Amino acid sequence: MPLHGGTELVPLLRSGIVTPATLVDVRGVVPAGIDGPTIGAGTTLAALERSPHIPDALREACRLAASPQLRNTSSLGGNLLQSTRCWYWRLKWPCRLHGGDECFARDGEHREHAIFANDYCASAHPSDVAAALVALDATLRTNRRELPVADLFRVPSEDDRRTTTLEPGELILDLEVPPADRSVYLKAMERKRWAFPIVGVAAARTAGVTRFALAGVAPVPWQCDRNLEGSTPLPRNAYKLEIAKALVRRAETALDRG
Repeated sequence: MPLHGGTELVPLLRSGIVTPATLVDVRGVVPAGIDGPTIGAGTTLAALERSPHIPDALREACRLAASPQLRNTSSLGGNLLQSTRCWYWRLKWPCRLHGGDECFARDGEHREHAIFANDYCASAHPSDVAAALVALDATLRTNRRELPVADLFRVPSEDDRRTTTLEPGELILDLEVPPADRSVYLKAMERKRWAFPIVGVAAARTAGVTRFALAGVAPVPWQCDRNLEGSTPLPRNAYKLEIAKALVRRAETALDRG
C-alpha cells in the first residue's frame, strides 16, 4: 500500500481498518509542486492554499480542509482518497463497505450521512478539495491513464463495493486544473474551523457556464445543478438539503459579484 503524508492512512493502520502486508513510501515517486495548471499529487494543501496561481475555490477548500499542521503534511492525492467518515465503517461494523449485507446508518444514526445516492451505502465523502476539483472540471493523470477527477470516484454497489476506480498499483501523479473566470468554495461544519463538512459547495463559472459540486452529501463528491434535484434525505439528515440550497444560493451570489 502506498504511503505519502500519512494523515489518512496512519489512523486507519492504528485502528486495524487497513492491514497491508507492506507499506511503500512514494514521496520520491509522486511529483510535487505547481507548474501553471499542472499540480503534482504530492503537493501539500498548505502549498496550494498559499498559491496565487490556482482558482479561488481550490485555495479556499484547502484552507478549510484541516488544521495548519495537517495542511502542511497532507498531500493533494491523499486528500482525494480519503475514506468515508461513517462511524459504523470506522468502528468496523460489518457494513456493506466491509463486505456485509447491511448499511447500519440508514436505520441507525445518520445525521451527518448522505442525502444523495444513499440507497446502498449512506456514507458521505469528506473531501472539500475533491468537490472543488470536480466543480473546476479538473483531470488527473495516474501511472496508467488520464481521467476527469469526477471519474476517480464511484458510488458503491452490490457488484462492486469500491468507492474509487483506482486499480491495485495505480498511483495518482498529477492533476490539470483549468482556469475559471470565477470560483468559490463555501462550507458548513460543526465547528467554526477545521471540521469535516456537513455540506460543502464548490461553484466554478467559465464562459457563462456554472458547475456545482458538493462535499459531505453522498458517497462521492456530488455533481449537481442549482436545483439539487434527486436528493433522498434520510429521516434525521433532511436539514442538510436546506443547508445545501442556502450555500448554492450564496455561491451564485458570490460568482455574480465577482
